[in-house]
Amino acid sequence: MNIYVGNLAFATTEQELQQTFAAFGNVQSAKLVTDRETGRARGFGFVEMENKSEAIKAISALNGSSLNDRDMVV
Repeated sequence: MNIYVGNLAFATTEQELQQTFAAFGNVQSAKLVTDRETGRARGFGFVEMENKSEAIKAISALNGSSLNDRDMVV
């Protein structure tokens, strides 16, 4: 299941994002969207989780929670 994650701090890394979601199950990938011209993170990304029920648990638990002093929108 592909999960949108928004309102991320620009300093957030893909590894931090993956570790945050890994607490709820197997994460296949975590990708941050970057600006083509500057290469700077745009503040959102996507996490791919293998199991739909684990993904749903992660969404409900992490939506509104804080990562790097920003409340995520999941």
